[in-house]
Amino acid sequence: MMTEYHCHILPGIDDGAKDVETSLAMIEMMKEQGVERIVATSHFYAHREKSVAEFMKKRQDAFEKIKDKSPIKEIYLGAEVAIEHGISELADIEKLAVEGTRMILLELPYRAYSKWMSEEIYNIGAEFKLKVMLAHVHRYLEYYSKEELEGILSTKAVMQINNEAFSNWKEKKLVKRVIADEKRFAFGSDAHNTDDRKPNWDLLKKKVMPDVIEISDRILDRYML
Repeated sequence: MMTEYHCHILPGIDDGAKDVETSLAMIEMMKEQGVERIVATSHFYAHREKSVAEFMKKRQDAFEKIKDKSPIKEIYLGAEVAIEHGISELADIEKLAVEGTRMILLELPYRAYSKWMSEEIYNIGAEFKLKVMLAHVHRYLEYYSKEELEGILSTKAVMQINNEAFSNWKEKKLVKRVIADEKRFAFGSDAHNTDDRKPNWDLLKKKVMPDVIEISDRILDRYML
């Protein structure tokens, strides 16, 4: 089943879909492009949220607004968790794993690499026995040195790849290396709307062979509880 691992379709919860109409239009676009199941990954910033429980309530409320109308019925709720100092010690952080799985999507900061980032990633995975998925790893080329990026790629995390990477020659080069592993990558559109950040699975299907997409699709099943 073609699986969308990273998107912001839930209405009114982050900088993604602004309303129900936009949300449903995004999902319809995904369906037309062949997507069969979705992992909804609303942004989670610890310094902005009162608690994980409060975030999960907002997320569920947003999901309830589209659940019965969604053109795609198989939707898993997760989060794009920003890596911050002490995030691994936040109460209930493990509950932000994609529901029904032991996989959690983490987003590295858009700034120079620091050792504490890797420590937070390791702690979340080890403490809670979660499989870490790192969001859009190709976006950090301008922030991290070659050695730092190599360190990140050498971890056991699943590398999430935005479909858009295939339209950028620098990012495409890195992505091809990740895909060569054949074991730990997952595709996503990182869609936020139906305009400048719309679902772009049609792009991926033009650039990548079906068997490669199938490797990505199996990641979700691999880490089901």
